[in-house]
Amino acid sequence: MSNENREIERTLIVGVELDKDPIEIEVSLDELQELVQAAGGIVVSRIVQKREAINAAHFIGKGKAEEIKLYCEELDIDSVVFNDELSGAQIRNLEKIIDKKIVDRTNLILDIFANRATSKEGKLQVKLAQLKYRLPRLVGMRDYLSREGGGIGTRGPGEQKLETDRRHVLREINNIEKQLKEVEANRDIKRKKRIDSSLPIVALVGYTNAGKSTLLNRLMDDNDEDVSKQVFVKDMLFATLDTSLRRGKLPNGQGYLLTDTVGFVSKLPTHLIEAFKGTLEEATYADMLLHVVDASNKDIDIQIKTTIDILKDLDVLNKPMITVFNKMDRIDVENLIYDNKLIEDKIFISAKSDINIDKLKEFIQDRLPQEYRYVLMKIPYNEQSILNYLMTNYEIQNLRHEEDGTYINLSINNIDSGRYKDYIVN
Repeated sequence: MSNENREIERTLIVGVELDKDPIEIEVSLDELQELVQAAGGIVVSRIVQKREAINAAHFIGKGKAEEIKLYCEELDIDSVVFNDELSGAQIRNLEKIIDKKIVDRTNLILDIFANRATSKEGKLQVKLAQLKYRLPRLVGMRDYLSREGGGIGTRGPGEQKLETDRRHVLREINNIEKQLKEVEANRDIKRKKRIDSSLPIVALVGYTNAGKSTLLNRLMDDNDEDVSKQVFVKDMLFATLDTSLRRGKLPNGQGYLLTDTVGFVSKLPTHLIEAFKGTLEEATYADMLLHVVDASNKDIDIQIKTTIDILKDLDVLNKPMITVFNKMDRIDVENLIYDNKLIEDKIFISAKSDINIDKLKEFIQDRLPQEYRYVLMKIPYNEQSILNYLMTNYEIQNLRHEEDGTYINLSINNIDSGRYKDYIVN
């Protein structure tokens, strides 16, 4: 059966179990299977080889590669997906033996990102990561990139037959990096405006498919009924890639900004972390982090540790952080088992079922490093820009117009109370 007549690509996934491997191979292969499904494929079978060391030529043993060839013929496999990153030589050697498309974990994740990115910046970041990944592997990838039918691992720049002109790839990388610098400059301007606005910024971080987008929608300003501002939500890995910025409101009426980041995954490709560094930096400018965890996932400790390790690399673990155990509609608290050593402040919620969302807002309010005071302010009529700023960024109470100006009550943060201290009546 040809690829053209198939709606779903049939794949065989392969893992190598090493004594020094910190992640149980079956757990890692379960995640790889989800990644294949997210890329539009179906996992027909899996193979694990126990080895003391990686084979430099074939990654697995040559005999195992020949065995996989027979499996592929028997199971009518389209592609073989490896759980680790392969070199160009390893891809070439495996394709010679197995005679099927060989895709490694890194290329699989890049392929998903290429299919999901929607913003200009997101598309540029993914394309840059793909080009840098494929450049040293062009010889090894030549066979399957030139095949008809495409499929998993061939989306994006592969369709342009990149292997034919190495200099073209280098020029393209240089061109994309220039475009990204322009995009990053614009983002820095917007970020500076956000910081200057004195609104606290809360960043959602965590494993992919932990429910960050659903939670962001729940925490949005209750008065904002614009459906177009709702973030896309779907139960799959990497459903959303592009950073979203939304406005929320705390119980005391204070406005704040919510930003999410690309979801994490174990063995997240280095190229991808580098390419999305600008997006991930949203966490470094936040006043607080919400570490969203899928409480129902059986591999909860691995996911928590993966996120903590990436946050450590970003040097943001010094910020206030609340661990938000999400999807508590799927599991009872007494049945939830996790490693306490990595957790301090925590709360148990269900964004989907609206469980403890109000308590989370109170938790955020209590933990934010900014201080607030309830004041009465008088804004002269010739200072309407100040009134507009306060009405945009705070919940105003008891607004009344008197002869000498507009009087308002509000809870104001310490930065703005210092900035507008001359207008505070008491």
